[in-house]
Amino acid sequence: MSSERDAPEALRSTPTPAVFLDRDGTISDEVGYINHLSRLRVFPWSGEAIRKLNRTGRPVVVVTNQSGVARGYFTERLVRQVHEKIAREIAVHGARVDAYYYCPHHPSGRVAAYRKDCDCRKPSTGMVMEAARKFSVDLPSSYIVGDSYRDMQLGFNAGTRTILVMTGYGRGEYEHHRRGWPRRPDHVAENLLEAAEIILSETQGEPAKPRRRTRVAQKA
Repeated sequence: MSSERDAPEALRSTPTPAVFLDRDGTISDEVGYINHLSRLRVFPWSGEAIRKLNRTGRPVVVVTNQSGVARGYFTERLVRQVHEKIAREIAVHGARVDAYYYCPHHPSGRVAAYRKDCDCRKPSTGMVMEAARKFSVDLPSSYIVGDSYRDMQLGFNAGTRTILVMTGYGRGEYEHHRRGWPRRPDHVAENLLEAAEIILSETQGEPAKPRRRTRVAQKA
């Protein structure tokens, strides 16, 4: 597991809620493996969404599986460059991610140094637990937002609330697989911006704004 901080860690005497975000398909377009910076496409609403979350005072933390490192598709250096580019693009909107955590491992990876069955690959909780220690996070009042059921399983395993977004793989997973899910996410949202508004509505009493094509933006 590797991490990068984009903002200084706040000193907190009591645990605080956080928002954990998946990367590909949630903040940026799901294009398969991002093996070159030119393939990164940050969603146009991501900056505004993260800025709204920043204003709550909650740490915003990215947790992402990057098994392409273990598979030999790209290096950890590229992963860091992608995160630096995301940071620059959302900063234009006054937003920031407080830390980026990524898992470069895979049990059948081609690169021996990364071939392992680790505790950080989602839905295992290693990345979330490391962030929880560093930021003194209260997990039961935190959220995990992602576009796959694996992200939801991460939330269940870590004891957070969960929001599935319909970007990336989300819509396909929701429409074709939800009947087989042993447990539903707490909410389903059209995208990260709507997920942020749901979080604000539940934590600060701000009503979530209705948006177009939000038939699934409801308690699942």
